[in-house]
Amino acid sequence: MPGPVSTSIGVQSSTNVAMVEENLRIHTFTEIPSPEIFSSQIEPKNVPAVFKGCIKHWKAFSKWKPSDGGLIYLQERVGSIVVEAMRSRSAPVFYGDIRSHERVPLPFSTFIKYCLCLLENRDGRRDAFLESQKHSLAVSDTDQALLFGEAPQQFYLAQVPILNFENKEHKQLECLGEDIQTPVPLETKSLASVNLWMNSMKSRSSTHYDPHHNLLCIVSGCKEVTLWPPSATPYRGSGYKYGVAEGGH
Repeated sequence: MPGPVSTSIGVQSSTNVAMVEENLRIHTFTEIPSPEIFSSQIEPKNVPAVFKGCIKHWKAFSKWKPSDGGLIYLQERVGSIVVEAMRSRSAPVFYGDIRSHERVPLPFSTFIKYCLCLLENRDGRRDAFLESQKHSLAVSDTDQALLFGEAPQQFYLAQVPILNFENKEHKQLECLGEDIQTPVPLETKSLASVNLWMNSMKSRSSTHYDPHHNLLCIVSGCKEVTLWPPSATPYRGSGYKYGVAEGGH
């Protein structure tokens, strides 16, 4: 997150305001910076940045795409390993406050099967389609109740560990580690963890504070991020500052 900015910005000269705005501007890089450039010229600014094409060389970039059989690949690769899915009564809005949702143990393959059902439902009649398919899926009665209940869209995978360098026993999806690599700009950095985020449909998270530096790698789909500068903190209230999920969400 960007460092503190003077709250007197509103009474500074237009030149100074323009300089501050320029310093906080998010820069987009079409060429991947080297670790040296990242460490010396980008990271010290403490301002968000976008790197285009940073992970195109990953196996995951081609193998995980739902439109190219990626869900089947993931199902075969991971199988029925139990992961913790997030369940929220407020879906499709997932609040950053950990108290607003609960963790539910769920076989990864069950979540993938539900995603496959949605992918096959081309005509938009999701509820009727799921009702016709739920008895043909090889999932337990408990999982059927979870995924085919009143609101199956309440589930999503958040921060499921692929690699965890601080707790090596806590990496449920370690088998997917072969499909990813450390992004070039971070090759000389010590990473704390690599986590998977996955949802079956469009959703959004509430405003929250993340205490960690993150690199969001979009393998499939898209993500829109709204960022607030430090100068906006007094106007945001205190709620979002404490709406932090475990692990830094």
